Amino acid sequence: MKHSTSLLLPALLLAAAGHAHSTELTEILVTAELRETRLLEQPGSTSVLTADTLRERAAQHLEEVLNVIPNLNYASGASRARFFQIRGIGERSQFQEPLNPSIGLLLDGVDFSGLGAVGTLFDVEQVEVLRGPQGTLHGANALAGLINIRSAAPQSTPALTLQGSLAEYDTWSLGIVGTGPLVDERLLYRLAVQQYRSDGHYRNDFLGRDDTNRRNETTVRGRLRWLPGEADTVDLSLMAVDVDNGYDAFSLDNTRRTLSDEPGRDRQETAAASLQWTAEREALTVEATLSAAGTDTEYSFDEDWSFVGIAPELEYSSFDRYLRDRDSSSAQLRLLSSERSRLFGGRGDWAVGIYHLADREDLLRQYTYLASDFASSYNTDTNAVFGQLDTALSDTLTLVTGLRIEQRRTDYRDSNGVSHRRSRDLWGARLLLEYQQPEGALFYAGVSRGYRGNGVNAGILASVETTTDPALQQRLEGLGRFDEETLLNYEAGYKASYAGGTLQTRLALFYMDRDDQQVKGSLVLPRDDGSTAFIDYTNNAARGTNYGLELELDWLASERLSLYAHLGLLDATFDRYTSPDGTDMAGRDQAHAPGYQAALGGRFELGRHLYLRVDLEARDRFHFSDRYDLLSDAYELVHMRLGWQTGQWEIALWGRNLGDTDYATRGFGDFGNDPRKGYVTEPYYQYGEPRSLGVSTSYSF
Repeated sequence: MKHSTSLLLPALLLAAAGHAHSTELTEILVTAELRETRLLEQPGSTSVLTADTLRERAAQHLEEVLNVIPNLNYASGASRARFFQIRGIGERSQFQEPLNPSIGLLLDGVDFSGLGAVGTLFDVEQVEVLRGPQGTLHGANALAGLINIRSAAPQSTPALTLQGSLAEYDTWSLGIVGTGPLVDERLLYRLAVQQYRSDGHYRNDFLGRDDTNRRNETTVRGRLRWLPGEADTVDLSLMAVDVDNGYDAFSLDNTRRTLSDEPGRDRQETAAASLQWTAEREALTVEATLSAAGTDTEYSFDEDWSFVGIAPELEYSSFDRYLRDRDSSSAQLRLLSSERSRLFGGRGDWAVGIYHLADREDLLRQYTYLASDFASSYNTDTNAVFGQLDTALSDTLTLVTGLRIEQRRTDYRDSNGVSHRRSRDLWGARLLLEYQQPEGALFYAGVSRGYRGNGVNAGILASVETTTDPALQQRLEGLGRFDEETLLNYEAGYKASYAGGTLQTRLALFYMDRDDQQVKGSLVLPRDDGSTAFIDYTNNAARGTNYGLELELDWLASERLSLYAHLGLLDATFDRYTSPDGTDMAGRDQAHAPGYQAALGGRFELGRHLYLRVDLEARDRFHFSDRYDLLSDAYELVHMRLGWQTGQWEIALWGRNLGDTDYATRGFGDFGNDPRKGYVTEPYYQYGEPRSLGVSTSYSF
């Protein structure tokens, strides 16, 4: 399989030879910036996935397209990717402790940072990934970058589309999208509804079931666009996402066959709304945005991964459930200069704004080894002012300066008597110089500062009184709290279009200096029955560095053939860090930071409405944790799609992971959980999707 697909792309190139370059690559706008900006004119490292790419990849969820984006990784440990890492920075799990996300996740302007299960992709127009700290743009939740998902907008032309798919593992989906005018062309609507189900690719041998890792996901999106005048736009976005998935993904035998007698759940119910008003006036443009979201989640699992009776003399049996309710609301006001209000004689474009975010999160933990349920509340209020000035120093040279000042108040309380309240002032900034050749390439270089908030390790503090060992008590007290992390990102880039707009190049070189780096770990404490308890915590490393590059090439080789090649290189290490157990971590790679990520693919029009798409992906090995040395394997994946498309119909046969490669999305390596082996320490892995074949179809009225 690998040999035959390696010959496919050269064959496509030969088949396309002789066709004239009569068209250009489609222009792409980045919408996550303060102003909508052409991708080739944006001075930053950004990847954009369009609706066509998402459809042709048969992608149901964000995790199914992440491999194509340079230096973007994810951690599972659930039914879907919940946490993301950009350039080696980002969370990998959450259990009892509150979370300060390093990667921002926006969906139609609503902040879902730390809630990756909401990333379903039905009727999504565009996915944008901004790499590097977005301290000026988004604040504390975007230390390493931002993922912006934008659903399709209402259209003035009436349309109705039906979509469906069937695939292996009893997988199916059915969706409908309607759009058009409600009142003339001044009030437009769009409504999208989809149901997706799959038994998943695990089988529970003890229960005799193949659906304990099932996926049951419902997505409803509604949008209204009101155009009260030529200069005003009001957009209302409504969303309901119901993810009710199983979680039974770890096997004592490291296979896709589990033995759990109490399979867990990975559930997320979200309802959200955002309202945006844009008013273009002669003096300036006003953008006002309000958003609100309510999310209930359940994350539960069979901790012993087995059943009662597997090893009567040594076994234990426990179940852990985390029930979280998160309510958030935000308000933002931005003022953007117009041609009339530019500064410095028309050479300075400016943007200023104010922002407020309120998060309220309540947790109820139900755990076999707790005498009573654990409850906590974590409230965060963020107020910020920000601004950016783009000053034209000449016809080709522009200086970009940005600043964000943020006040962050946190209040944590729990049923163990732990109480922590703190208010901190944080700041992010950007200083950048860009050189834009007339009708040519863009060169840019600059520095940006990002930040991530401080916090408390409540589980650690609550455990101090549970031991009589003075050394252990001192160790726990030292891990009770952690400080802010700051990051300086030095970056230089190049973007250009060649050959009449048929070839595009985007290159970024970066060096990131992390100070008081926050490191996720866990303490392993033995129980009397021989099993182990785990207490998550966050600690500050002295310093770390992450450097590398991102390269993206897009080529419209002919009217019938388009190709792309993406490459991410990364070196992410600790400079100075001693772990809580005394291990010198200097020089060691940071977790979830593969040395390379590559993607290569193409789409070829075969004629008579037929097309063929091939995607090849490769990823280097990486550490699963900063606490132990377990590594993933390097792997390569091959995906393919053969489609037939007319004006109204599309039907396609597709396959993902055609080589049926086993690759891990989560791993543990510092404990034993198999009583049959006397709990000897060994690695355990959660595996990604095996080979999956399916068919998709759509019809537009």
